[in-house]
Amino acid sequence: MTRKIHFGLFLLGTGSHIAGWRIPGAIDSFEDIGMVKQIAVEAERGLFDLIFMGDNLNADPAAHPSYTARLEPLTLLSAVAGATKHIGLGATVSTTYSDPFTVARVFASLDHLSGGRAAWNAVTTANPAAAANFGTIHPDHSKRYEIAEEFLTVVRGLWDCWADDAIVADRETGTYIDASKVRALDHEGTHFKVKGPINISRSPQGHPIVLQAGGSVPGQELAAKSADLVFSVTQDIDEARTFYRSVKDRLAKYGRAADSMVILPGVMPIVGRTEREAHDKLAQLQGFISETNALSLLSDRFGIDMSIYDLDGPIPDNLQPSDNYHAFAKVMLDKAKRENMRLRDVYNLMAAARGHWVLCGTPDYIADTLETWFTTGAADGFNIMPSHFPDGLTDFVDMVVPILQDRGLFRTEYEGKTLRDRMGFQRPSRA
Repeated sequence: MTRKIHFGLFLLGTGSHIAGWRIPGAIDSFEDIGMVKQIAVEAERGLFDLIFMGDNLNADPAAHPSYTARLEPLTLLSAVAGATKHIGLGATVSTTYSDPFTVARVFASLDHLSGGRAAWNAVTTANPAAAANFGTIHPDHSKRYEIAEEFLTVVRGLWDCWADDAIVADRETGTYIDASKVRALDHEGTHFKVKGPINISRSPQGHPIVLQAGGSVPGQELAAKSADLVFSVTQDIDEARTFYRSVKDRLAKYGRAADSMVILPGVMPIVGRTEREAHDKLAQLQGFISETNALSLLSDRFGIDMSIYDLDGPIPDNLQPSDNYHAFAKVMLDKAKRENMRLRDVYNLMAAARGHWVLCGTPDYIADTLETWFTTGAADGFNIMPSHFPDGLTDFVDMVVPILQDRGLFRTEYEGKTLRDRMGFQRPSRA
């Protein structure tokens, strides 16, 4: 089968631009279930593989105000499931501040509710402020990944506790469950002790899709072992190719083929019918940025107080970001060094898309660029991060998607029954 581009839609508050909610006509609340359903339906009209809902476990109104007030993602996606038919439903849940039994159960439930469309973004929670909400101390980077690896093993084990045909429901014999086809997990590890089995039958996908977004070496290793889909942070095609190859080359030692995982770099497309229109849209967005909000976001991403530095000066030589957002900090500093940026340039980039790639131009230019990345080993598709909803998404669906379809690079209809089918992944056999 001819390789096709995959698209995820990243749902972050009212849009990924820190001030996108201020654009006339943009939604200004992410607690409006009607609007979220409309966004999901629009993404389904564009034949996206999945929508992906980020989450955070602490509130910081200064960093991204429209993202602070939002509904819990699994609750929200359960409602969205009823408004859509095909699109995958991805939600972030932390491996640092959750327990495996609950996570296994809620994603199996969403998979049943949606007919096989659930996806779990397994994050280690970078922001140390989350710890205060759980009465604990935030683990360091390596410890978080150690916990995550065991967490994922337990969750997958719980999904495998039931055989596909364990529910018999035989009225003649009175047998509802074949007990020989349901087993305990009996996991005892360094961080978790879980008896099992989970109290829900095997889900339509066998295992809901697992997403991962770690860019560090431990993050790449965890992804190669456990992830079906990887979201990456990048600003440069050569950098993207290096990351792509680094992750894919790790798959073989876990007995996995290269096509058992897809890698989707994050991109904020600003689409205009002309180049001038596109750049005017970006300029309008940038004109709404509050310096306080952008500086707070920059400080959060680097893990240090950035207000002490001169924004119009060079990147400080002694700048040492924390390991909280390892990938974001590395990508931004590498780009700053390559292009001899001032700190204000980094600040503006961070404000626009929180460190992700901004692609601004005409529909043909954006399609050409995405095609180049896709065909030259930089990506299997893209995590689309509209600056604001709904227009940022609609522009992409109406103007860019048809070009890629005409080139035979993107689907013209949904195929298969489940998200796993549409991503081209095998349904896992029971371990």
